[in-house]
Amino acid sequence: MERGILFSWRRYSAEEKRAELPLVTIVLIAAILATVATPIFIIMLESSQNSGYNQLKKFSSYAELENFVRNNICDYCNYPYREVVVLESAIASINSYGLGGETGVDYSTTNIQVEGVDEADIVKSDGKYIYVVSGSKVVIIEAYPAEGARILSEIETNESPIELFINGDKLVMLGWAFVKVYDVSNRENPLLTRDVSFDGQYFDSRMVGNHVYVIINSPAIYDNKIILPQISSNYITKTVPATEICYFENTQDYSYEFTTIMAINAQDDGEDVTSETFLIGLTQNIFVSSNNIYVTYTDYGVYPLMERSSETSDPETETTTIHKISIADGTIEYKSQGEVQGQVLNQFSMDEYQGYFRIATTTGWMGQNNVYVLDGNLDIVGRLEGLAPSERIYSARFIGSRVYLVTFKNVDPLFVIDLEDPNNPKVLGELKIPGYSDYLHPYDETHLIGVGKEAVEAVNMESFAWYQGLKIALFDVSDPENPREISKFMIGDRGTDSYALQDHKAFLFSRQKNLLVLPILLAEINEESYPGEIPPDAYGEYVWQGAYVFDISLDEGLVLKGRITHLKNDDQINEWGRYYPYDYSVQRSLYIENVLYTISGGLVKMNNLEDLSEISEIELPQGDLPILLR
Repeated sequence: MERGILFSWRRYSAEEKRAELPLVTIVLIAAILATVATPIFIIMLESSQNSGYNQLKKFSSYAELENFVRNNICDYCNYPYREVVVLESAIASINSYGLGGETGVDYSTTNIQVEGVDEADIVKSDGKYIYVVSGSKVVIIEAYPAEGARILSEIETNESPIELFINGDKLVMLGWAFVKVYDVSNRENPLLTRDVSFDGQYFDSRMVGNHVYVIINSPAIYDNKIILPQISSNYITKTVPATEICYFENTQDYSYEFTTIMAINAQDDGEDVTSETFLIGLTQNIFVSSNNIYVTYTDYGVYPLMERSSETSDPETETTTIHKISIADGTIEYKSQGEVQGQVLNQFSMDEYQGYFRIATTTGWMGQNNVYVLDGNLDIVGRLEGLAPSERIYSARFIGSRVYLVTFKNVDPLFVIDLEDPNNPKVLGELKIPGYSDYLHPYDETHLIGVGKEAVEAVNMESFAWYQGLKIALFDVSDPENPREISKFMIGDRGTDSYALQDHKAFLFSRQKNLLVLPILLAEINEESYPGEIPPDAYGEYVWQGAYVFDISLDEGLVLKGRITHLKNDDQINEWGRYYPYDYSVQRSLYIENVLYTISGGLVKMNNLEDLSEISEIELPQGDLPILLR
């Protein structure tokens, strides 16, 4: 499948598909390197068996840690030590709506994977206020009622915030190397109550109850020395001693990384920050339930990602290691280690259900696809291997006792897989249609929404297709043996894109309101540029950016209700050609009662949900919402 290079606002991330052609892969890696100014390599670890708990050890001294790392550097890699600048200061489930506590206000919250496990985002709302990361500031807006919306305060630091949590009257600000907690009981005068910084780089986080769990990657080797991680809380610094670092025997690597999981009580500033540090390599994906964090990384065999191809990939040596770490009220405890064949696409390829961990993987460059069920000790108890040979997973969604997979090469098979018997996963049915879905979202128990791209098969090219414009589909899976596409809506030509394809937090859906909102970058082909037939690989030019608002129902399907843009005029797109200004790119949307709020780096706009008439807008003090690397 050909995947074109998109020179636009699209966020490339570690969660994104790694199925690009080699040129695209190189461009992707170069873009990431340019952004973080840090060489990034793929972790290579020797295969190890399960029963990771029995293998888990702690170093007896700094000298033992140093000897272990130096003695286990991979000979075959021939890569230099990873030169990383340690940053001092740097950088729910089905329906995502809720009732706002005592106010009883109907408002949307962040689109999350697991109910009760909140995910940080660049925009948060509690039904009355909206909190927005804007440049180097966090802006607090009194958003409801919309007619009187106003900026109440701006929290400005010398460091760049990238994501937020809101927990009652506490705001948690996350940056590349810090966590700050603010008391916002007086929204006009936020007060800093806890200031935490750390070595390394923020990877991801979750909030369960009052505790925020932060996952940090930090290099073990810098300037040819072993650097122990440090965590500072309210300017009191603790160096993690070697004797508190967990590791596994018989593990080789060429770029050792510490993974630190840190717990911060967002409500009780007096509770100590707790943490555990593991020498397990660079974390690539996580899944978090209300009780456990699952940390994964992939061993790609002999060849790093940038050197992989269909010829060099070896499905027998490409494995993903899984570490299970329990969390409860701020306590962090390592539980077990497991291993499966293949690589993980993103967090939606994993799930925990009734004591079992389920995971979907792809082996090889475009090899085969697998589903594994593991027990509480991360031993494999059920497997389904060899799905859709010569294709790869583009999206996955676990819902109850089923998993839905979309694989793609030239058509989009939607697989319905039964996991009712954990020991015997089986395919119930599949639907083959053009295109693919990058993201699957439950509409209800028997229907799914898919967002991705349309595709057309290439003439005279076997098993090859050109992706086209954006496609939204509604699937009926009530008869699992015969899934059906009951509605679809096409947007634009080749080059049309959406933040929602890479970040589920940009996806706003409410079944209660029959509402679906997606940010769209619209590309359209100028037919005058192609006398005769338009080639299927032709890109459109960017002509518009904003939010598409849909009515969505089982009876009527997908019906476009209208569009909202923050761009002042078409020249803001045209003068940039294939690029456009970030400041007014709509990245998020939410609703409070009957008002739709769309948020860009420079503006918050409020529209009536009934007819999309404009109510008001607020200019933000600084442009550019942060573009995260995941």
